[in-house]
Amino acid sequence: MESEARVSDLESKPPVRRLADEVDAWIAAHGVRYFDPLTNMAMLTEEVGEVARIMARRHGEQSEKESDKAKDLGEELADVLFVVLCLANQTGTDLQAAWERRMVQKAARDEHRHTGNPKLR
Repeated sequence: MESEARVSDLESKPPVRRLADEVDAWIAAHGVRYFDPLTNMAMLTEEVGEVARIMARRHGEQSEKESDKAKDLGEELADVLFVVLCLANQTGTDLQAAWERRMVQKAARDEHRHTGNPKLR
């Protein structure tokens, strides 16, 4: 019954806030505590590097090594998202609110920018 209430509570939240809460709950249950922000920043850099490696080899000009063929891009992107959410949680950043503000700004800034770009045709 209690877990159903928690699931219902999570489902009622905006998506980024829900993910941030899920990461926070995971840290409490499995991670003991958050790593310090500088450690998480280094981990984020490492995870982005793993995404870059996959992209360079599958969608760029580098050939893919046999050892890289089993790597899952979705999982690596999820690792990036996890660490970003850790950084937001531990610094008190409301990533949901920041996302909403940024999307409004992007919509206003780029209202006609991309539709008028001949490079995108």
